[in-house]
Amino acid sequence: MQILDVNTESTPAVLKQAVNTLLSGGLIIFPTETTYGAGVNATNPEAVQKLLAYKSRREGKPLSIAVSGQEMAEKYVELNDQAKILYRQFLPGPVTVVSNVVTGSVAPGVASEFGTLGVRIPEYQLVLDLVKMLGKPITATSANGSGKPRPYSVKTVFKHLSDKQASLVDLVLDAGTLPSNPPSTVIDTTMSTPVTVRSGKVAVDQAGNDDHSTLLSNSEDETLSLAGKRCLMHWNDITAKGLVIGLNGPLGVGKTVFAKGVAKFLAIDEKITSPTYSYIQEYDYNRHGNKGNFYHLDMWKVDSKEAFERLDLSELMKPGNIVVVEWFDQVALWLTELNNQAKLEFISIDIKQDGNNRIFKIYD
Repeated sequence: MQILDVNTESTPAVLKQAVNTLLSGGLIIFPTETTYGAGVNATNPEAVQKLLAYKSRREGKPLSIAVSGQEMAEKYVELNDQAKILYRQFLPGPVTVVSNVVTGSVAPGVASEFGTLGVRIPEYQLVLDLVKMLGKPITATSANGSGKPRPYSVKTVFKHLSDKQASLVDLVLDAGTLPSNPPSTVIDTTMSTPVTVRSGKVAVDQAGNDDHSTLLSNSEDETLSLAGKRCLMHWNDITAKGLVIGLNGPLGVGKTVFAKGVAKFLAIDEKITSPTYSYIQEYDYNRHGNKGNFYHLDMWKVDSKEAFERLDLSELMKPGNIVVVEWFDQVALWLTELNNQAKLEFISIDIKQDGNNRIFKIYD
């Protein structure tokens, strides 16, 4: 591993060394306007696998890429009108815009399982020059290992790495201690309504749909994707505590479709139907080596506390499990009391129909 002090070394020499490292499949640590990032050539499959090993326990979470401008971005993602507006308003800068990936444009493991990809145009000249010289995008994920503190110095990066992870780093571009800025704001433009997935340095009410709890779906496929993305956002909660999702809305509005989206995210192949008569349907899942159960509940006919207690739902409330409850309002009081003891993560979603669209109001 080589360390270059970008404050004292000549910029051309730093860029040349970094480009040579990336072209040879190496992994670099580099400064940005937010934190230190971990970069490889995003089109090199072997390099991306090296980065995934470095990050550890990604469990399906997508990476993002840094490009030099919108023209370069359009080689790797499909920019709709929503995305183009955000590019004009906020890029370069600490904003990641998620769009649908151009099939085959980046190595496997970079885009999400939903076929989406986050793109950054950093407001950091060294990175812009590096990407321009390389002629290809680099990954723009933070340099910390999974679940570790955000790295604002090289010392912090390596303090929380295992020896194995540290051995994967080929080159470090050390710019000293960076300002303790928040991460980039992440805005998903692939749904009917742009949604701020993560609030960062750019204020939420300045970027995309600031009410990220209200989402619009105009098709069954979009509802399936919405459910999967929501689960991915809470994946750490699912593995650590478990997750309860309460669904409310009239008959035929899309509650069961949402449950199907959860099952699809969990790679469950069995047919999902609403358990109106059995009350509870159980499915095993194994996602990226994490095992648990998906419980699909229909509470339409549960009209008393005695009937609720006979279901013995406390047995379902465990880490790793996802419990999706249709007609949640029927049992809201009793299930909330139960979950206050079990301490699973909880989301409540109200669904209503507006013409051909479904509006999802999410409380999490």
